[in-house]
Amino acid sequence: MAIEVTDYTPVLSGPPVTPAAHDLDLQMARISNIMTPTAARRNKQTLVKGCWATLLTKASYLQGVLVLNATLRAVGSKYPLVVMATPQLSEDCRNVLRSASISVIEVESIYPPPERHSLVESDHRFRDTWTKLRAFELIHFDRVILIDCDMLVFQNMDELMELELPGEDYIAACHACTCNPRRFAHYPQDWTPENCAYSVLSSNEGSLQATPITPTSPRTHKLLNSGLVVLTPSMALLETIINFIHTSPEVPGYRFPDQDALAAVFVDKWIPLPYIYNALKTLRTVHKSLWRDNDVKNIHYILDKPWDVVPSPSAIWPTTGSDYADVHEWWWHKYRNVLADMKQLPGSGWEIVDAHVSH
Repeated sequence: MAIEVTDYTPVLSGPPVTPAAHDLDLQMARISNIMTPTAARRNKQTLVKGCWATLLTKASYLQGVLVLNATLRAVGSKYPLVVMATPQLSEDCRNVLRSASISVIEVESIYPPPERHSLVESDHRFRDTWTKLRAFELIHFDRVILIDCDMLVFQNMDELMELELPGEDYIAACHACTCNPRRFAHYPQDWTPENCAYSVLSSNEGSLQATPITPTSPRTHKLLNSGLVVLTPSMALLETIINFIHTSPEVPGYRFPDQDALAAVFVDKWIPLPYIYNALKTLRTVHKSLWRDNDVKNIHYILDKPWDVVPSPSAIWPTTGSDYADVHEWWWHKYRNVLADMKQLPGSGWEIVDAHVSH
C-alpha cells in the first residue's frame, strides 16, 4: 500500500535555534534531547517504512522540489517526498509545499565554525549542503533516501528502499565524477579522467553495476556524490558526523562539504550504486560510452540549473554554455506541466514558484 504524506506527522516541530548551527555543544545537546530511549531503539514496528528527503533553505529552489515531487509521483513511487526546511525558509514557500501535499520537517542548519571552513566564491552555493546531513535525524523512518531537489526522476527507484546494506552504519551512493571537464583550478589535482571511477565502465555494464572499491583503489574512487544517498537514520551516526565536522583536521580543505564529509566518515562503509540512480548530467558528454538515455532513472542537474535560462537555439548557460540544452529541456517540459496544474488550483502559490524561473 502506498504511504501517503498524511501518514507521517513531523516530530521535530518548532523553529530550531539558529546559533547552534556551528556550536558543537549545542548540537550535541539537541541530539540528546531528540534521542529518547524509544528513538534510540528504533522499534521497527512503529517506524514509517521510508521516504525521500530533500533540503530546502530558500525560495530559489522551490521549483526544483515541486518538479522532483511530481516526477517521483509520476513514476509511481510508494514513498513520500518530505522536505527538510531551515528556519529562514519563508512561510509563503511552506504554504506552497503544503498545497502540493508535501510534508515539511523543521531542521536546524549545520555549519562548521567559520574559522574552520570557507568556500571559493564560485562554490558558495554549497554552503547550505552541510545541512543535508540532517537526514540522519529522521529516525521515525526505517529508511531514508537523501535526494537533491535539482533532480528529475524518469523511472521508479523504490528498489533502493529495500536495498540490503551490510549494517545500519553503512550508506549507499554513486561515485563522484572526478574528470573535472571544466578544468576548475580549485578542484583537487587528482581529479582527472584517468582517475575517475566512471572511466573504466562501459554502457554494457555501467547501468547494472558500479566500479568496486578495493584496498588498491585510487583515492578518487572512494569519493561519492551526495545527490542521492541511501541511509538508515541514526542519532548516533549524526552525532559522529557533526563531531567530525567540528573537529577533523580534514574539513578546512573540503571543496564539496557534505559529500566529502560522508566519504570520510563512511570510508570503507559506503556501497557504490550504478550511475543511473544519480546520473550527473555531465556524464552524458564526458562519459559517452557509459551513458544511455533509456537506462537513466534519475538525472542530476549539477553546475548550472535548468531554470536559470529558458531553452532556445541560442540559449547559453553561465558555466556549461549550450552543452546540455537538450537535457535542460527535459526539466522544462516537466516544469511547464507542473506550473499548468498549479494554475488550476486556487491558492497554489504558483506565482511564488515562477518568480524564480527565467522567462
